[in-house]
Amino acid sequence: MSLARRALLSVPALLAFPVRAQPAWPQRPVRLIVPYAAGGGTDIFGRALGEALRPALVHPIIVENRAGGAGVIGTDVVARAEPDGNTLLAVVSTHVMNKYYLSTMPYDPIRDFTPIAMLSRNTMVLCAGATQPFATLPAMIEHARRNPGAVGTGSTEALSSFCGQEFARRAGIETPDIQYRSGGQLMNDIVAGHLPVGWTSTASATPHMQTGRVRILANASATRTPFFPDVPTVQESGIPDFDLSGWVALFGPKGMDPALVTRIYDAVAAAFAGATLRARLATLGVEPDLRDGAGLTTVLVRDDRLWAAAAAAGTLQRAN
Repeated sequence: MSLARRALLSVPALLAFPVRAQPAWPQRPVRLIVPYAAGGGTDIFGRALGEALRPALVHPIIVENRAGGAGVIGTDVVARAEPDGNTLLAVVSTHVMNKYYLSTMPYDPIRDFTPIAMLSRNTMVLCAGATQPFATLPAMIEHARRNPGAVGTGSTEALSSFCGQEFARRAGIETPDIQYRSGGQLMNDIVAGHLPVGWTSTASATPHMQTGRVRILANASATRTPFFPDVPTVQESGIPDFDLSGWVALFGPKGMDPALVTRIYDAVAAAFAGATLRARLATLGVEPDLRDGAGLTTVLVRDDRLWAAAAAAGTLQRAN
């Protein structure tokens, strides 16, 4: 028997079962759809992530804002895209909540997407302009009680709207919901004094804190945020059991190859492990909470049960 034939017979497994290389990604510039207007927390985060991924990828991540319909317009673009990894979605937790908040939706938020990664915790804070006649949450509540309907509360999507409505209900005050297309627009009106208060993410609030024209009255989570450790929670300010927070996550269209999902997640995880992105997120007021697709799916199922129960109890009502 020849040496060549012996060599061939020594590797039958490799010949019968060739090793599959991890799929090449990306093969062209990737569209990262952010279904909110530019300047908000998710937009800022998406751009920071795209910049951090750029050195390791052959093609860039291009953030594309598709605002409107409480995030539905841009999200639907991804739902209809090819599952090739070239169109991705960065969205907040209202992705699931909208199922119970909006009257109609062209997709199912869980069944029609591929979960790739949870990216961060999204702490909601109540911001007020420095010129407003209150500097604390109790003072704001008292002012709203003396002036019913005068303290408009800004929101940008279902979670921030629900924060405002649920807070007002528990505090026994009337604060009309004023909807904005992005956290950036909301914060601009807070800074300018056009909007009394607004619920938004720490990422949206942080860039404006150096102006001296913004106060943060409260944090909606059960624990204080490390970005504003001196700001009390709503619970600490006298409203028990108030605990509302969200997340930012990365999705693709339904039907993506699991190997491709792993390839994208690994790239994101490598960026998160780098000192550059960690420092950038800290500057932006973003709390990293990286989980893979399976971890994100667990959160999606949990949130679906949470908002279904809130809708059944009448504490979450359909938007008009």
